[in-house]
Order: sequence, then structure tokens, then C-alpha cells
Amino acid sequence: MATETSEKKHRIYSTSVGSVYPLYVAKAERKGRTKAEVDEVIRWLTGYSQKRLEAQLEKETDFETFFAKAPMNPNRLLITGVVCGVRVEDIEEPTMREIRYLDKLVDELAKGKAMDKILRKSS
Repeated sequence: MATETSEKKHRIYSTSVGSVYPLYVAKAERKGRTKAEVDEVIRWLTGYSQKRLEAQLEKETDFETFFAKAPMNPNRLLITGVVCGVRVEDIEEPTMREIRYLDKLVDELAKGKAMDKILRKSS
């Protein structure tokens, strides 16, 4: 069995969040959602303030560092379902799971799901 150090990491780890962020915003806006809502779901997931989120995007922080430095919302574990053909709760590699959580939140936003449901707020 290969160890973590001998496995080749997926290229998304070294991709800057800032380069993918406009794609998240565009996906949401195509479905009538806003950049502010994209920022809200990212802040909810990561625990970053708006200022810190913008700084990470501006610095072109890669996904691995972006999630490693984030305080992360403990309620993110409530995110379940399939994104990119993979069940997010079954992803074992922690950083890839965080990336897929973000993908799932943006998907839910684009599908018109209510913000309270996206942010896993109890009713």
C-alpha cells in the first residue's frame, strides 16, 4: 500500500482557490444566485472572515493551504450527498473531502436550495 508521501497528489491541491473562485461565482450567478451568497457558504465552511477570505483569494493560496489554515466549521460533517460522482461523506483523504464539501455547497446554491438548508441550520 502506498504511503501519503509516495502517492502523487491530485493537481487540485496545488491549484489556487482564487483561480477556481470565479467559476464558483459564475455557476451560482447563472442560476440567479449572487457572489455574496458564494462568499457566505465559503465563510460558513471555512470559518474565514470576509477580509481573510479575500486575502486568501488575492494571495492565490492553493487549496491545500487554504483548508489547512482554516478553522473549519464543525457542522460541515452534516454535508452529505454526491458531488462529481462521489459520495462526500465517504472520501477518506481530509483535504479532498473539504474540497468536495465546498463543491457540494456551491452545487446546492446553484440548484436553488434555501440558504438555511445549505448552511445546515436546524428549523
